Amino acid sequence: MPFSHHSHSGQFCAHAKSTLEEVVQDAIAKGFHTFALTEHIPRPIEDLYPEEVGKQQEPRDGTQVVNLIQTDRHTAESLAKLFDDFLIEAERVREAYASQIKLLIGFESEWIRPSTHQTIKSIMERYTFDFFMGSIHHCHTIPIDFDRAAYEKARDAAGGTDEQLFQDYFDEQYEMLQALKPPVVGHFDLIRLFSDHREANFKGMEGVWKRMQRNLEYIASYDGVLELNSAGLRKGLAEPYPCSSVCLAFLRQGGRFVMSDDSHGTEQVATNYPRLLQYMQRVGISEIFYVDREASPKDSRVSAGFSCITVDKLLQLPFWTRAR
Repeated sequence: MPFSHHSHSGQFCAHAKSTLEEVVQDAIAKGFHTFALTEHIPRPIEDLYPEEVGKQQEPRDGTQVVNLIQTDRHTAESLAKLFDDFLIEAERVREAYASQIKLLIGFESEWIRPSTHQTIKSIMERYTFDFFMGSIHHCHTIPIDFDRAAYEKARDAAGGTDEQLFQDYFDEQYEMLQALKPPVVGHFDLIRLFSDHREANFKGMEGVWKRMQRNLEYIASYDGVLELNSAGLRKGLAEPYPCSSVCLAFLRQGGRFVMSDDSHGTEQVATNYPRLLQYMQRVGISEIFYVDREASPKDSRVSAGFSCITVDKLLQLPFWTRAR
């Protein structure tokens, strides 16, 4: 009965695969209790990833498609409509599978340029979400998790060193936190993915640690929750997001955590969850929180609150006998 608070589908995300319904069906088959549908907010055309530009439809079963998006034809209006279509389909799927799984409907933010904030405000004025995830994937408007070349471009823009880019990343993250106060903070230390210090736990970077500590204190001050994201393991990191030193710092502040697989299609649903469980035990996380539509929200902007389960009880669930 584990939980994931972060997923994407090829139906509504051009760098993912599978339809939204296929992702949900796979989550059911793997024994999830709660699974969140959190497609990205519409991004400006200039902020699409290189792999998203000009992507063609991929055939499946002769007549259907895995990915319904043709980004070479996108406009700002078509991207906005795609997000609207996601919410309609998410509601349909939630109702269709209500007896088998608890589905949450939210979104994953971006934080790229001033217009991004207005996009998020507009979305939240139009719709009600169970929760949302505050993430950033860019620094100096350059994607830092796409490939090494893009990371190096961002690093050059920051002054040429990992440490300088890390500092800028956590400053931009702090701006996002202050503006949005997201209930869940996504992949807190994503910035380390392509860095030369990806496994160093930010050792010796006093300026970076000062900024991370500030951000963690701010998240704790409004009862925000950090995402434990197993995608870091899938992408070759020794530890998930966030790394152990960040988790320990947040635990000292009484910080709370949720679980996520950050899946981008059925092949990634629940991937590395056994390793994520072992990591939680090693770091000393004793309870896991999850967004619960039956719990009263403390945040008036969303419709769901949080519940929790101890890691000891989580460990006893049958899910782990079939998880990857």
